[in-house]
Amino acid sequence: MNIHETDDYASVNINQGMTLTEKIIAKASNRTHVSPGEVIFVNVDVLMSHDPCTPGVASVFKKEFGEEAKVWDPDRFIMIPDHFVYSADPQANQNIRVMREFANAQNITHFYDVGTPDYKGVCHIGLAEGGHTRPGEVLLGTDSHTVTAGAFGTFAIGVGITDGAYALGTGEIPLMVPATIKVNYYGKKAKSVQAKDLILVLMKELGVEGATYNAIEFTGNVIDELSVEERMTMCNMVVECGAKNGIMVPNQATLDYLATRTRIPYTVMTPDEDAQYVRTIDIDVSGLTSVIARPHSPDNVVAVAQLENIAISQAYIGSCTGGKTDDFIAAAEILWQRKVTIPTYAVPATKEVFHNLITTQVKGRSVYEILTRAGVKLSSEPGCAACCGGPADTFGRVRDPISVISTTNRNFVGRMGNKGAMIYLASPYAVAAAAVSGFITNPERYLTNDY
Repeated sequence: MNIHETDDYASVNINQGMTLTEKIIAKASNRTHVSPGEVIFVNVDVLMSHDPCTPGVASVFKKEFGEEAKVWDPDRFIMIPDHFVYSADPQANQNIRVMREFANAQNITHFYDVGTPDYKGVCHIGLAEGGHTRPGEVLLGTDSHTVTAGAFGTFAIGVGITDGAYALGTGEIPLMVPATIKVNYYGKKAKSVQAKDLILVLMKELGVEGATYNAIEFTGNVIDELSVEERMTMCNMVVECGAKNGIMVPNQATLDYLATRTRIPYTVMTPDEDAQYVRTIDIDVSGLTSVIARPHSPDNVVAVAQLENIAISQAYIGSCTGGKTDDFIAAAEILWQRKVTIPTYAVPATKEVFHNLITTQVKGRSVYEILTRAGVKLSSEPGCAACCGGPADTFGRVRDPISVISTTNRNFVGRMGNKGAMIYLASPYAVAAAAVSGFITNPERYLTNDY
């Protein structure tokens, strides 16, 4: 694997072409051109909020716009409880009650309430399933991993409660145009290398602050060849290096996916050939193997070979990063006719994903059957679960100071529960391999039947 970087940024030229992010912002602000550093008002296409943040958003909204005020567009405010939905915790339950009351009072069209046929699960995957992630649009969410939707050519960013409340009342948001880092992945990717490995390699290169308030625009033949869900993984984790958003031009697989999800017209946008980038990073994936982020930071990344034989006490497959259908299919490829040797928890991101586990087959067996036969503790209740620790009764929560390998996105101290736990971030392949061996293991050994 080779990484090459160039510094392309020069003085701003209004005649210069625009990046993908800049073109979407220009369209949303009714301007012909925008440049990095400009602060402008941008029209919002979609706003999303979930159970931890909706009570705060609703409170600020009522305080600033009035108790009887109505949201700017009840069809464009998407409400999805997902963080702490299957818990007896009183505060968690209260948050969802507030969501129900607000949705009812405001006649919200898209409230995917838990316990109803409409419930989805993790908001970032549910947004895509619901057809709310459309190319060329501006999508805000009160969660940092809203950036996941950049995989659809959407300018998608996380916002705080106050910004969310302002957008809810006005349908716009003041925004500073970010400069863009272009990241080009090229070469031939090994089967054992997944999107999680690709983004962790970039994390190592940039560090947790290396893209602060920059857009990251993904390109290259490797990105073009990724599945829709793998592309979502790429954009999902850009926030871990401080990026404002991650984005890519939709490939044909993405357009096919959208055709089954939405009838709302959208515009696929592409960057100009003479667009100006603050940096360009070229990553040759030829020869790349699985990588692991060691405790306690997503940028503490090394090749799996450097960590082999480190004992692992628990494995976890789930979250907006690693709980999609493709992620479980990958795990099933490793777990087929094998048994886990350590407690292994799995939480589908959404109800649709759980259904797919039953209907999707690997080597003649459903993914559901492969996982359960292997001894995986598979939840039928989709959501964020242990990715963010959660209340004491959260499924898969790390309760002891042990070593854990996980498909999730963050491994900060206490992130998954116990503050003494050592969390290793890895691809679904690598997590499944460790679940079988009880040690950090190169998944290629199981994929090639050499082990």
